[in-house]
Amino acid sequence: MSREKRRVTAGNFFPLGATPGEGGVNFALYSKYADGVDLLLFDKPSDAIPYEVIHIKNKTRFVWHCFVEGIGAGSIYAYRVRGAYMPEWGLRFNPNRLLIDPYAKAITGKFDSNWCHLGYDSYSSFADLSFNSKDNAGGSPKCLVIDDGFDWEGDKPPRIPMENTIIYEVHLKSLTAHRSSQAKNPGTYLGVIEKIPYLENLGITSVEFLPVHHCQGEDFLPQKGLTNFWGYNTLGFFAPDSRYSTNKYPGSQVEEFKQMVKALHKAGIEVILDVVYNHTCEGNERGPSYSFRGIDNPTYYKLAPERRYYMDYTGCGNSLNFDEPQVIKLVMDSLRFWVEVMHVDGFRFDLASTLGREQGRFDVVSSFFTAIHQDPVLSRIKLIAEPWDIAWDSYQVGNFPIDWAEWNGKYRDCIRKFVKGDSGILPEMGYRLTGSSDLYGDDGRTPYHSINFITCHDGFSLNDLVSYANKHNEANLENNRDGNDTNQSWNWGAEGETTDPQINNLRKRLVKNFFTILMISQGVPMILGGDEFLRTQKGNNNAYCQDNETSHFDWSLVRKNNDMVEFVRKVIALRKRIPHFRRSLFFTGQDIDLDSFKDINWYNENLSVPDWNNLENRHIAFLIDGSELRESSQGVKWDIMVFLNFHWEDKNFLIPETKSGGIWYRLIDTSLPAGQDASEDEKAFPLPLQKNYLVTQRSVVVLLKAKHGD
Repeated sequence: MSREKRRVTAGNFFPLGATPGEGGVNFALYSKYADGVDLLLFDKPSDAIPYEVIHIKNKTRFVWHCFVEGIGAGSIYAYRVRGAYMPEWGLRFNPNRLLIDPYAKAITGKFDSNWCHLGYDSYSSFADLSFNSKDNAGGSPKCLVIDDGFDWEGDKPPRIPMENTIIYEVHLKSLTAHRSSQAKNPGTYLGVIEKIPYLENLGITSVEFLPVHHCQGEDFLPQKGLTNFWGYNTLGFFAPDSRYSTNKYPGSQVEEFKQMVKALHKAGIEVILDVVYNHTCEGNERGPSYSFRGIDNPTYYKLAPERRYYMDYTGCGNSLNFDEPQVIKLVMDSLRFWVEVMHVDGFRFDLASTLGREQGRFDVVSSFFTAIHQDPVLSRIKLIAEPWDIAWDSYQVGNFPIDWAEWNGKYRDCIRKFVKGDSGILPEMGYRLTGSSDLYGDDGRTPYHSINFITCHDGFSLNDLVSYANKHNEANLENNRDGNDTNQSWNWGAEGETTDPQINNLRKRLVKNFFTILMISQGVPMILGGDEFLRTQKGNNNAYCQDNETSHFDWSLVRKNNDMVEFVRKVIALRKRIPHFRRSLFFTGQDIDLDSFKDINWYNENLSVPDWNNLENRHIAFLIDGSELRESSQGVKWDIMVFLNFHWEDKNFLIPETKSGGIWYRLIDTSLPAGQDASEDEKAFPLPLQKNYLVTQRSVVVLLKAKHGD
């Protein structure tokens, strides 16, 4: 404190956060109910004592603001906020807590669990109604002032049309943390750059990263030797997580994130972020005061009628208060920051039903959805909802606004059941294969509003889906009680890994089936990273706490299962070449060109109309008439025939005689050995004069017929 104090002026209430300017930095912090705000400046992130404490005197529109001269980018700061401590009324101000700026663009490290960060005395019989007078600055991370400047070298977003998008969902660290990745910077933003050639070769268009916002884990996990690996526990909505940087210097995570985005864009790959705006890392009334709770608890959190407690639509202890304009502003400012400053291309919103809740109920025209719709930046990017939370009315698949695509959980469940061989699934399969018009066809939306997926981070990997009948989450140390019990999985004769060649061959065929169905379905396909080389989590379907070989990609499997990688690469390429599977409009069921074939035609094995209501039907065929496609005007006039047989017996399907002339060619047959199971050349496998096709049990076949002259 012996350092000469810096000159402080009023500054501005806008923008919020710490903004470098000519001669200093402007600081602005929103707190409606505070009595006073102190800005603390530090020399080093590890310092417990600030070199200067500035009592902010200016307050405009509930924003406390000042301009500090003589400092700039790289300066280290935090806040203390003074006010009433009345938890029973929702007020939890405690000036002994060091608080992170909600608008901080970089945060140094994590809160040290060896220090107490609770606003109350955990030893008191009054629990959270008590008051903690001990200082926690020595065990707290700090905020960094960041200059947004960066040489983007003319970077432009790839802007992949939604109907042409193929998403690869992956945890950023998992991609390169394993020693087999041979990355120079394993587990980091820069490590991702080293795997771009692999992603390019596979053919995906967009990488969707699990949360990279700066997060704070729960204290109980390190006590068990575990960690919150996935990061669905946000502390900083503007700050890239320091866990994924090389830590060459404080704040290096910001520049390295931008380097990663620039490199992915150069390869034509979009960056989509999984974002968690539904709750924060502070938990319920027994949780710590890291930031929002100590700055303005009644504004940031949706409180119960008994103001001491929190409404919890997320299962994580709290829910952000989207009834409050300042919370909507925070989220909107964060989203625009990631698009405009960090060059991100889209977002997947975790538990997005929470974001649309007003007065506790989901509303498709909520204030937040309306703000997104009218925003000139955000209304043009990819917006993807996880369309549920944990409330009684949470499952909102098909009910989001027209700006939003949705993770289609009904697609996932239906395809899993059909491939497994369950009865009574055929009628729903018709909807799921054609873009789920029952969900998206009545409000102006399209097939690409459906994000189709079989697996995602939350659940079994695809290899485990066909290898385990039950979850095996013992490593999570919760007695296997965590994770979903309804997985629609089956082990096909042995639980887990086996040396039985018959079982392994069947499992591999089933994985091929899943990938094929995913790529020929109308909608946007999403692949769980690593599924293409049969990555396993040993039956763990909730690996959120496993920062180890359970979650890290073992790249030796790419070589071991190269035949599967090649198959996936081929079916992705096939989807890109053939517009029949990427329609921007739903099928009409009409014969526009009067050639006796509709845009889509459904058959049983005898070319008759399928008996959709026969519960035991486990096979179906359909033909897409190329001349009915809008794309046919561009010279793409192929007919496409698909056979799906998930009966335990082979089925001999008749092939329809279309009026296009020519012969049929086999594109995919998942029952055939590697090299013959999928073709990169449409005419590599001709079927001259063939009137029927024997479809092996539990397999998928795709045929193509070119029009005359093609």
